[in-house]
Amino acid sequence: MKQKHDGQRTLRTAYRIMSVAVCLTLITVLLIVVSWMPQFGGGENPAENEVYKRYVESGTSEGGAVNTVADMILDYRAFDTLGESNVLFTAACIVLILLRADKDPKDGRLLIPELQAEPLHGKKDSILRGTAMILLPAGLLFGVCIVLNGHLSAGGGFSGGAIIGAALILFAMAYGPEKLERTLNRKTWSWLVWSALLVYTLLKTYSFYTGANGIESIIPLGEPGRILSGGMILPLNICVGVVVACTMYAFYALFSKGGIGSGGK
Repeated sequence: MKQKHDGQRTLRTAYRIMSVAVCLTLITVLLIVVSWMPQFGGGENPAENEVYKRYVESGTSEGGAVNTVADMILDYRAFDTLGESNVLFTAACIVLILLRADKDPKDGRLLIPELQAEPLHGKKDSILRGTAMILLPAGLLFGVCIVLNGHLSAGGGFSGGAIIGAALILFAMAYGPEKLERTLNRKTWSWLVWSALLVYTLLKTYSFYTGANGIESIIPLGEPGRILSGGMILPLNICVGVVVACTMYAFYALFSKGGIGSGGK
């Protein structure tokens, strides 16, 4: 028994030493890379760059969006944005694996004792619920507006999705996650995120294929200033907004109660 404890203590010590060594190595590499970067405002830095000139001069005509930032992240650099959306989904999956609170098959109680205590959300707080009644409709409408107008003005899928996610968290805090998860349960959450990522991938795959092979795209650019314009930027903004909103609520549910409910089961 003593040998077993000694072995566990040795493994913990080795794990800590390796963790510190990896962190120090990563910090050293990052510092070296930063030291190689050109100084800000240096005379040898390129003053002109054809990339940003292309964004500014041709963004509206090629992407169809008035918002140049939306043209950049959802048209010219849409592959990077797809990677960012997948990072959010992967992060949610990792948190789900680490913080998921399973139940005891005998009595149905959570296996994590810390989550047995009475949660802070869902209490009958008249001030919180009264404030939520005012802020929830405004927050949801504002978030949807930001998502749908991302190609016409400041905003887009990331900012609008964050507002919608905050509104969902406010609802769960005021009225309890059980009511919200009658609609946004674990199965619905999975389908929403997977569908948004799949639609995003399919749309941009078509765009990449036609662009790389010189094939004329059948998707019109539309007229800048109209909500149904901007080519694929509008549906891509919707997909990103869905992923961001669902991921925000998933983090809240996992950290507060160990998982997303299964819809009243």
